[in-house]
Amino acid sequence: MIDGQPLACFQPFIDTATGRIAGVEALGRLRLGNDQLVSVGPLFSEPRTPASALRRLDRQIREDALRRLHQAPEDWFLSLNISPRWISLLRPGQPLPSLKQLQHHHIDPRRIVFEITELGGNSQRLAQVVERYRQAGARIAIDDFGAGYSQLDRVLALQPDILKLDMRLFQAAARGGPSSDVVKALAQMAEKTGCWIIAEGVETEAELDFALECGSRYVQGFLFAQAQEGFFASDTFVQPFARLRERYVRDKLEERHRLMRLRQQLAQLMNLLQPWALAQAPVSQLPRLEAFPWLLRFYQCDRHGTQLTPNLERRHGAWHVDTSYVGHNWSWRPYFYHLLAEGWEERRLILSSTYRDATSNQYCLTAGQFFANGQRLLLIDIDAAGL
Repeated sequence: MIDGQPLACFQPFIDTATGRIAGVEALGRLRLGNDQLVSVGPLFSEPRTPASALRRLDRQIREDALRRLHQAPEDWFLSLNISPRWISLLRPGQPLPSLKQLQHHHIDPRRIVFEITELGGNSQRLAQVVERYRQAGARIAIDDFGAGYSQLDRVLALQPDILKLDMRLFQAAARGGPSSDVVKALAQMAEKTGCWIIAEGVETEAELDFALECGSRYVQGFLFAQAQEGFFASDTFVQPFARLRERYVRDKLEERHRLMRLRQQLAQLMNLLQPWALAQAPVSQLPRLEAFPWLLRFYQCDRHGTQLTPNLERRHGAWHVDTSYVGHNWSWRPYFYHLLAEGWEERRLILSSTYRDATSNQYCLTAGQFFANGQRLLLIDIDAAGL
């Protein structure tokens, strides 16, 4: 027995291009006797709740959401959660209850996003039902993307229109560290497969910044609004979002200025080190490099990428010689062919993307420039944590 009156509450999706509400997600609530609203989420994660009661509750909530969608602007979409476990119970060719509900309420399926939750269910049956949703005109989203490795298979099988980043993973990634790299890689994968990204659980300005950095088309979270019974006006968040977006752009511009200043400093460093390298002078004759505290190491390669000299590394204020990489070939690294393509003839300084060094576990950038008539390459690794 489920106590309380089931109803749908709506949490908006903010379009990052306009700041306007583009749609809403229907979230299930129960109205208790004291008029308090509580989430139905715990019921769906409680194994003792009968499956038949959960299916009935889910359809009641969806029915309420569809009935009230006519009160929302016509250009909004509605996101409805669909459990793969229940889809697996449908017989082949059986009319789909969700599509029947759309017809009953005269809802254009093109306004609907069916959000596939969880990792269970029969994959083949799920793909068949998803195709029927898509043929009707609805779009498909995968919820909690990144929460489990098997979702990669699901993306390939279902070819969704939208990926919603797993909230816990997203919030951890916004704080930095390895999960940040993972989420950015997931976002890049989504872009390559033609998916839009939704960042849910955006509760702080830092999380919004990270969502924008990942290329999120929509954002959703308490920074803007919790789920509520009624609908906001479409332009409710336009002004506050514009202010947040402008601050984000200013911060990115400042980041770009820091990178430009770093390039200028790297050019100065190259001018100091190249004469020393050409002279094949000993370490004791290194120029003074205290002005470059982010310098980790430097070394030389030939134009084919083979390391010719030991690494010179700064540790605890002193220079150390590491010969273990002499003879290694680095031509497979992305920055090297960028150097060949852009820097060999013009001797331009090329800067790599940020990466995590496998040996030191530090975030690094590598700068490279040809010298000695293009026969040698000076490579400089710098600490990118501050960037």
